[in-house]
Amino acid sequence: MRVLGIDPGLRNLGWGVIEVAGSRLTHVANGIVHSEGSDLAQRLLSLYDALKQIVADHAPDAAAVEQTFVNKDGAGTLKLGQARGIAMLVPAQAGLTVGEYAPNTVKKAVVGVGHADKGQIAHMVRFQLPGVELAGPDAADALAIAICHAHHLQSAGRLASAIRGAA
Repeated sequence: MRVLGIDPGLRNLGWGVIEVAGSRLTHVANGIVHSEGSDLAQRLLSLYDALKQIVADHAPDAAAVEQTFVNKDGAGTLKLGQARGIAMLVPAQAGLTVGEYAPNTVKKAVVGVGHADKGQIAHMVRFQLPGVELAGPDAADALAIAICHAHHLQSAGRLASAIRGAA
């Protein structure tokens, strides 16, 4: 199963694709989409077009997006939410189920603590995906989101198997 992780951002949208085979995770690809355009609509369209091409190129089976956190800058939070909408729309249009995870949930799943910094996340992504060349911190975060979703799917599968076995 291929999982696409997306770290939404209006200027820089991180993405990462992993292959999941049982408990084994393998890096497929990662990168950062830099939005283009002079206004918000053009920037959102450039994110949409680029993410649509990534989905077409890598054919993921599932996707996951980091949830938006609210900060002091309401306008910034709203713009991030619009980029997040693009990050959810593109996989949904491709027929994928889209998981959503809070930043602390992703950090806890990958690093073991909910308040890890970007350096710790990148380190653990490299540890869990040996040989990966990270395109940058946003791509590392996206791969962490994909890893978190893979763990969630594996746990849900084991739980469903246990329930079927007990019946």
